[in-house]
Amino acid sequence: MGRRVFVVLAAVVVALIGVVAVVFYAKGADARAVAGQRPQTVYIAKLLVPSGTTAAEAVATGLIVPTQVAAKGLPIGALSTIDAATGKLLAMTDIAPGEFVVASRFGTTPLGQKAIQVPDGQVAISISLSDPARVGTFVSPGSHIVIYDTYVPAVAGSKSAGASAAKATQVLLDDVLVIAVGTTSLTPAANSDGETPPVAAGALVTVALPPETAAKLVHGIQTGVLYAGLRGTDTKTNLTQIVSDATLFSK
Repeated sequence: MGRRVFVVLAAVVVALIGVVAVVFYAKGADARAVAGQRPQTVYIAKLLVPSGTTAAEAVATGLIVPTQVAAKGLPIGALSTIDAATGKLLAMTDIAPGEFVVASRFGTTPLGQKAIQVPDGQVAISISLSDPARVGTFVSPGSHIVIYDTYVPAVAGSKSAGASAAKATQVLLDDVLVIAVGTTSLTPAANSDGETPPVAAGALVTVALPPETAAKLVHGIQTGVLYAGLRGTDTKTNLTQIVSDATLFSK
């Protein structure tokens, strides 16, 4: 008899424990549901945030603004405050409008920056060349090119050249390093899929030159029509050769 009573009491105790556990679980679930619906302040991109923009600048210019969303809808790492430390960080890539601003999008070095590295002691000059004038799309950062200049020779005593004046073509610069084509440089930034962006047709070609040689190129840009040729290994160019309307078909 006593054994039977003990078994019954044990069953009652286990049942009570189960009921209490269910009650506490239900209360916890209610608490979690309420917490998930509780609004929290986070930052969201209102306008495009360009790569390299500091978090503080983005706030000051209204590129990113605070908003309130339900806690359960927040992505991991969403920024709820921008203080003195986080305000100095730079957007590592462009942040599109409507995106939540998360900590992982900021750092000390932008990945999407379009800066080019100019060799020490040289200057970068950009020239606008059509596809044919830059060997289609085969001139790329790191290429060495020859630059030809087609111009109207100056005539002693003349103040201006007429539209029918004879033209001449000559090598302006023999060996020029290309450091960028369009926005693609020697150290290009990759797209979000990891691929280098393609070079656009008719893009600018940026070259590096010593200052005194750069002055010649700038003058050529202002006064003539430039054409580029892609150099091969051990290419020899005749810097004194001048091809004119009169000599074009001569041997």
